[in-house]
Amino acid sequence: MLILTSPKQFGIFVLETRNEILFYMNVKIDTKEIFHVISLNEAILSANMAEVFKELITETYKGDNKSIVLNLVQVHEIQQEIAEVIGQLHEELYSNNRSFVLCGLNQTIKSMFQEKNLADTLNITPTESEAWDIVQMEEIVRELDMDI
Repeated sequence: MLILTSPKQFGIFVLETRNEILFYMNVKIDTKEIFHVISLNEAILSANMAEVFKELITETYKGDNKSIVLNLVQVHEIQQEIAEVIGQLHEELYSNNRSFVLCGLNQTIKSMFQEKNLADTLNITPTESEAWDIVQMEEIVRELDMDI
């Protein structure tokens, strides 16, 4: 049985069994009115982080049904399994009428998304401020669509 320790505790998201910590991820979660900003403080997102990474994003947005801005400015490298999970999470959030925007990507990470044919599908911005703008604009569009 897996237990997910709240990411708000000490900025560390922990995946553990009853007696053993399997993995942890250093994160910062900043909650705004309509979205969460998740900043990953890890230099490398490796394949063995894929499960805990997916749980982190899923648990964060499902808790209060807010959109996600994923800030990768501290991340220098991601492995292809993480890129695939990001693609899946993008589809999942948009199918639930939520936004998912990535920001702060270096050229290595951008290249990984291009290799996986995800660069044109994902919302990617250079800065966190621009990511906020996209989330807010998409929220306005959703509200206008509901009014019609």
